[in-house]
Amino acid sequence: MAHQLHVVDVFAERPYAGNQLAVVISERPLADATMQLIAAETNYSETTFVAPAAESDGGYRVRMFTPAREIAFAGHPILGTAWVLRQQLGLASAELHLNLAVGQVRVAFERGAAGPDVGWFIAPPVTLGATCDAAAMATALGLARDDLDLDLPVQQASAGTAAMIVPIRTLAALHRARLRLDGYADLATQGFPPLVYLFCLQSLHQRNDIAARFFFEAQGVREDPATGNGAAFLGAYLLEHRLYKRGFQLRIEQGYRLRRPSIVMLRGRSHCGVREISVGGWVVPTIRGELLHHDLYD
Repeated sequence: MAHQLHVVDVFAERPYAGNQLAVVISERPLADATMQLIAAETNYSETTFVAPAAESDGGYRVRMFTPAREIAFAGHPILGTAWVLRQQLGLASAELHLNLAVGQVRVAFERGAAGPDVGWFIAPPVTLGATCDAAAMATALGLARDDLDLDLPVQQASAGTAAMIVPIRTLAALHRARLRLDGYADLATQGFPPLVYLFCLQSLHQRNDIAARFFFEAQGVREDPATGNGAAFLGAYLLEHRLYKRGFQLRIEQGYRLRRPSIVMLRGRSHCGVREISVGGWVVPTIRGELLHHDLYD
């Protein structure tokens, strides 16, 4: 098998929407430095590298890289990588397991009501941590303090990676937000990560429940068109602060400001004090080929 390259749009209802992901399938492991160069070449928010054979525990080993660094957990790479493996390997099972740095993650595909299968992954345990000053976060986002929903905290969430969950009061304020790293400097010195997931309980389209945006630092500030790990963090946050007391099944819209409309589906419930969160969406293939240069650091 050559070093296959697949590009898919994750959390997309049509081609050239959602969040792009490059997936490299290779029987022979690539050097870390080579994987980092390939991730920088695609310049997508993440590129994944996976072997076509399962490990002894039945899971497929996956490495994830942003253009700048390797990461332990991200949502749309999980769904996109699982979809590519299932298609390319002709797997009959409706589920498979991916072995990530944060542990094994199960991905299940469910028949869509009127369309392609929907992929779902069960989020690893999410830890909700420190809160930060709402006024300081508002300043870093170019907003007024009252643009934030002051009935809810600005709070850090983590599961392999970490981000700040920021409740925004109106859709207009959500659209005005911009992450300014100079304004974020004081928060960064306090240990808060420069990854910020903003959400609003309003939406552009009536069929959706929540609107979200996600800003992160990767050789400058970037915005993600769809964020699966951010949705998992949000699920834990919603359960912790009891915005939905009996659990929920939600549609989150994202990416409209980037002209890449995305729908992230989110399920959550709390059972015997344990949070159960699943993130789902569609995957649409757009490009396939092979790497021409892959042995630079072997």
